Amino acid sequence: MRTIALVTQKGGSGKSTIASSLAVAAHEAGERVFVIDMDPQASLLRWYKLREDKSIAVEAVSAAKLPAAIAALAKSGVTLVIIDTPGSDSAVSQAAMKAADLCIIPSRPNAFDLWASESTRQMLKSLKKEFVFLLNQCPPSQQSARVQDGAKALEAMGGIITPLVGSRVDFQEAARYGWGVTEINPAGYAADEVRKLWSSLKRRLPKAVKAAPAKPAAAPAKPAAAPAKPVAKAPEPVRQDNRKKAA
Repeated sequence: MRTIALVTQKGGSGKSTIASSLAVAAHEAGERVFVIDMDPQASLLRWYKLREDKSIAVEAVSAAKLPAAIAALAKSGVTLVIIDTPGSDSAVSQAAMKAADLCIIPSRPNAFDLWASESTRQMLKSLKKEFVFLLNQCPPSQQSARVQDGAKALEAMGGIITPLVGSRVDFQEAARYGWGVTEINPAGYAADEVRKLWSSLKRRLPKAVKAAPAKPAAAPAKPAAAPAKPVAKAPEPVRQDNRKKAA
């Protein structure tokens, strides 16, 4: 099982919006997805209540209970956990950072978000966690110079994942119906960006998992431990049926 956390010390960067559509895109690609909503605003819990299809579970989990929840999900056959966090430096955000295999720092292309991204980066580096920046809510092409400046700033701080995500109506419309952008407008630009985003993250995740601290090796004097019993194979993920577009 792999765990992704969306973290930043600035509100309004689009963490919940990205988390919901990313969860749907990963589910459509065959992942068994579980979403943990750690944000007091509970946006993803509200989104979940609107959904008719409950194949992607969403639950609120406290910072204290997060390690136990992650361990239980790993045993349940879930293949991907996505954690949404508040836009602040808090015990909740730090718990999510520690639990994640890979952290995403969403940032809009403006000075305030970029400054907050640097603070989040410093925290993740102190925890020795893998992270990537995501430039989100990018304005139309006529403002491309500002987007390029933002991308350069994030790249200089430690790496930016592609694609950049535009400011598109489909994200807001999908949230209204409890959908992801790949459901409300499968052929749209927003859907294409989110599918590509999941592909990019999936390629990064194995590196993040390998970077996790290894368990202490057994003492040399002791005989090698017997092989662990094979874990039962999790059932194949259920793919979501095609959904009708919103009226």
